[in-house]
Amino acid sequence: MPPKFGTSGLRGLVSELTPGLISSYVRAFLESCPHGGGVYVGWDLRPSSPDIANAVIDTVRAAGLEAVNCGPVPTPTLALASMSRGYAAIMVTGSHIPADRNGLKFYVPGGEISKEDEARINTAYVDGTVSTEGGTGSLEHADDCARNYVDRYRATFGGEALSGLRIGVYQHSSVARDIMADAVCALGGDVVLLGRSDIFIPVDTEAVDPETRILLRDWVRENELDAVISTDGDGDRPMLADVSGRIVPGDVLGVLTARFLGAHVICTPVSSNGMVAEMEGFTDLLRTRIGSPYVIAAMEKVLADRPDARVVGYEANGGFLLGYTAQGPAGALPPLMTRDSLLPVLAPLADARARGCGLRGLVAGLPARFTAADRLTGIDPQVSSPFLADLVDDPDARRDFFSEMPAEAGLDLTDGLRVTFDGGDVVHLRPSGNAPEFRCYAESASPDAADHLVKIHLARLQEYFG
Repeated sequence: MPPKFGTSGLRGLVSELTPGLISSYVRAFLESCPHGGGVYVGWDLRPSSPDIANAVIDTVRAAGLEAVNCGPVPTPTLALASMSRGYAAIMVTGSHIPADRNGLKFYVPGGEISKEDEARINTAYVDGTVSTEGGTGSLEHADDCARNYVDRYRATFGGEALSGLRIGVYQHSSVARDIMADAVCALGGDVVLLGRSDIFIPVDTEAVDPETRILLRDWVRENELDAVISTDGDGDRPMLADVSGRIVPGDVLGVLTARFLGAHVICTPVSSNGMVAEMEGFTDLLRTRIGSPYVIAAMEKVLADRPDARVVGYEANGGFLLGYTAQGPAGALPPLMTRDSLLPVLAPLADARARGCGLRGLVAGLPARFTAADRLTGIDPQVSSPFLADLVDDPDARRDFFSEMPAEAGLDLTDGLRVTFDGGDVVHLRPSGNAPEFRCYAESASPDAADHLVKIHLARLQEYFG
């Protein structure tokens, strides 16, 4: 499958991400979108990322623009730095997918590119009419991105927010692995470093494999931890496990963080946990398609209508977007309209400590709605799309596929096929927008029930796809 835009940037096989292709897409981006006169460039820890980043930097400079080399940094760290300067940014990352794939995330000076920006970039790339002239732009090295990102949360939460907590940091090959540890220390927590790897590990925080779950439980017990934190490869999706080693789903982290910050308006994809609709304090709930560009578009619409709205966004993968200046325990927290992993880890931990209930107790106080997710890999959209279209169009096909479920009570086609059944259980099927994968989400009244729904329907999908 050739490189293309999905729910979060341009993705493709490393073998197809040639210097010529990278250069053409970067030139198309610079021709089609505002850049402020310069581009910040960062990358994750995949073996292929430094060479791709060099191709990006060379192209930016050849266009006569300033290139700011940030080195290996998390995506939200890069975005914070570039937006503060009024420059564009390009992050070289394949996020959570395997190391044989990589990609580019594009940022204009105001934040992530929109779907309309993607269309303009694709048109310019296909037309091949972008200018290759401009000269040689300057090259700057930014060494303070990580420090400024950590300082953002030190100033908001204060130096004692995690005091007394013993936090494990599952480092693996995340480009955020050192920043996570620095942030916990900056907020007064005691850090235990775990699982650092020199080999890239494709950690998907939305579909954590059984082996990793066992590791988390063992680490918590062996090291007497209050929690374990981690992220995906580029550091924009969080993972947080409680004192028992059980992972708190990303959409639950989103709810907890929104409540902690005093948000009123929630923008979140249709795949997120429905508990938010049952909670007090949130005045508006806007459901979107899956992908941060759709969440951002919904947040921007809210802010255009109500500039003072206390609006946030989050996804089922845990990435959190802040649309207003919130107030933390120690200071103000300015907006950051891109997917962030550090805020939805620190806020629930700080809140649980302040309440004296622990993270597990904090989650137990929420409405009893639980989600689970997993995926089949190696499923090309050309194979999965006709299958899903058949389920959407044919009620008999749905009854056959969901034969173990009660009667269908509702159908949501916002993004993929999301079916609500009598009794309230939900199963949601959707091809990935940025990888050859097919995802299954489920929601039920208990964690075990949600996990069971995912397992039985993934098995059905495996039967079909072979």
